[in-house]
Amino acid sequence: MNAAPADQIRLLDVQALDVRLSQLAHKRKSLPEHAEIESLTKDLTQLRDLLVAATTEESDTAREQTKAEQDVDQVRQRATRNQERLDSGAVSSPKDLENLQKEIVSLAKRQGDLEDVVLEVMERRESAQERAAELTERVGAVQGKVDDATARREAAFTEIDGEVAKVAKEREVVVASIPADLVKLYEKLRTQSGGVGAARLYQRRCEGCQLELNITEVMEVRAAAPDAVLRCENCRRILVRTPDSGI
Repeated sequence: MNAAPADQIRLLDVQALDVRLSQLAHKRKSLPEHAEIESLTKDLTQLRDLLVAATTEESDTAREQTKAEQDVDQVRQRATRNQERLDSGAVSSPKDLENLQKEIVSLAKRQGDLEDVVLEVMERRESAQERAAELTERVGAVQGKVDDATARREAAFTEIDGEVAKVAKEREVVVASIPADLVKLYEKLRTQSGGVGAARLYQRRCEGCQLELNITEVMEVRAAAPDAVLRCENCRRILVRTPDSGI
């Protein structure tokens, strides 16, 4: 393949632009905000799970408290009715009076036990409420950090994407000035060679593989026509001659 020396040198400009595009892609992918957001999101998920557990416990204890208070109320009402019967004198049988009095005593003890249950449930409910309130605050704080990191990442994306668009446009202009067959070869080699399809020959050294040409290779380069598209014998990339090639 042949191509004007100027076209080959412009290929180096395309390569430089492609390297810059690769650097920008790496920069976009490696922003510190990615890891920050990932870590914060994990923390947020854990906190939300804990919050769900706390609110569920608060709801469960609320129902438990209502049930316990209803039990206390039922015992209290029965004790009140029994006391009223006792006070009214409606029960005259000594045995019935004795049984009624025993039941009143038993109900009083039962009421005391149930009231202790109510207090215990209320304490657990209060603890769950405090825990839920604390977790709600923590969720809000971490969510704020996530939002801040996301905003910073989006701002970085905007800046990087703007530069990518600028470099891509410049690349498009340069590529349009180079013969299509040379560009096609370059693109093929760039795909095969880790993103570098053309390299400068500088002081008898290929800047693609960083290996110096041996004497035979130097003689071949010297003998080649100026418009000949040369390939590095080691890395097979397009080898572009410049005034600094040392040939």
